[in-house]
Amino acid sequence: MEHWNETLFLLLNAGPGASATTVASARFLADDLIWIVPAGLLVAWLRGSPGTRQNLVAATLAGLTALLINQLIGLLWYHPRPFEARIGQVLIAHVQESSFPSDHLSLIWAVAFGLLLHAPTRLAGCALALSGMPVAWARIYLGVHFPLDMLGAALVALCSACLILPARKPLITPLMRLLLVAHQALLAGLIRRGWVRQ
Repeated sequence: MEHWNETLFLLLNAGPGASATTVASARFLADDLIWIVPAGLLVAWLRGSPGTRQNLVAATLAGLTALLINQLIGLLWYHPRPFEARIGQVLIAHVQESSFPSDHLSLIWAVAFGLLLHAPTRLAGCALALSGMPVAWARIYLGVHFPLDMLGAALVALCSACLILPARKPLITPLMRLLLVAHQALLAGLIRRGWVRQ
């Protein structure tokens, strides 16, 4: 398995003659595309119906759960990053920490899977899930992750979304009450103007 992981990594990793345009694009995908997650959740919250907002909270909790699971996996089993193992070429700065699974992709896909589980947010979930593919490629291309890190992220994301699903009544419903109180207090002026949904 490790041999396959390294072989596929070398096929996807940037070669010595990688163009500056491709590297710059990969850096944007690897580091900046993830910001569509909080930005998208915020916009959807401000304009969404009560049902949609519940789905957004569930998806957010799935994302946070995925990051927590990743921390536990990293504590129990350390897997070096490609640059630590002196494999391939690294084109982006990264701290030395366990590579498995990818935090970036775990967050993106956990939120995406959380949205996919509910019909009103399924289209947004599908779009977000697809956006994770270029992020996965970019982080391998730039030399900070192996392909199996991405497979691990997909599994963690799916498990996280499924773990949050039964927590709707005991956890999400009371959390929604608190969030709506804060929402109405902080955004009262915008709500009155009709710019933000109550």
